[in-house]
Amino acid sequence: MSQPVGSEPDLAARPPSRLRAAIGLVISVAALGGCVYWALQQDEPPQFPHGADSWALLVVASALTFGTAAARGFRWDSILRFSDIGHQRSDAYGLTAVGYMANNVLPARGGELMRIFMLAERCGARRRTILGTVLTERTLDAGTLILLFALLTALDVADSPAGRAPAYIAAGLVVVALAAMGVYLRLRIAGRFVSFADRMRIFLRPFRLLLSLHGVYLALLTGAIWVLEAAIFWLVAQSLDLEVSLLGASLVVVLASFFALIPAAPGYVGTFDAAVLFALHALDVPSDAALGAAITYRFVVFVPITVLGLILLVTRYGGLREALRRQKLE
Repeated sequence: MSQPVGSEPDLAARPPSRLRAAIGLVISVAALGGCVYWALQQDEPPQFPHGADSWALLVVASALTFGTAAARGFRWDSILRFSDIGHQRSDAYGLTAVGYMANNVLPARGGELMRIFMLAERCGARRRTILGTVLTERTLDAGTLILLFALLTALDVADSPAGRAPAYIAAGLVVVALAAMGVYLRLRIAGRFVSFADRMRIFLRPFRLLLSLHGVYLALLTGAIWVLEAAIFWLVAQSLDLEVSLLGASLVVVLASFFALIPAAPGYVGTFDAAVLFALHALDVPSDAALGAAITYRFVVFVPITVLGLILLVTRYGGLREALRRQKLE
């Protein structure tokens, strides 16, 4: 299949590295093996939710995962509109869920590539431009997580298990990056970096949103999304009668999200679970309860959105086989 617009090679068309997938598999096996070994050393079996009240809390937590996906869909729709990418709003929401599903079943975060390809096919925009919008999303998420990590460290939640220096250094880098973007834009207005800007304009245009008033609004929305993510784990903890505060739940979510950046097998197998267990240990949660919470939390945040994404992929976007076939042809 030809390029949607133009004939130049597209950054988004590059397939995930096989080496990276292999490294991710090795890391996942090692991390999962470590989790299993740790679990086998425990004297008590893991605790799981029981009773109507506990299951009701898990239903609410599962519903919130759909709420966070919808909020992320709204955010992506806003970034696409800022970039003047004509698209159907329903695709921004639907492909967000499909992307989450694919990230859980494909290696090397294949869901990001899948939604780039599928939206480009449906709206005729350049994949490079759409890639820029996805990277803008990831930048908002990363910046918010870093600032949240710095806040939790400043508040000394769980005695700052990762130490203070990493959080403060990362927060400083966020400030430096924003300042560098501001300096670059001023130099561009002054007529500098013309050739570089011409080559990268399509790709970098969505990032200009980060320095606008609308970008501040989306940053606040991103912060609210991560608060909802923390509320999901808090509800899981409450279903197990664990004494975990919302700040403690935020620490679990932040560490799990950072660990998700490590190359791993689909669904962040091993790395995600190790991060949750590490955070719960720092929060002084008993080992048997921590293991049950990690397993329950994985089910809540991965299974409902994967099922929804699969349903949308089959009913609206032609199915997984067709999506993979289109990517190979391109």
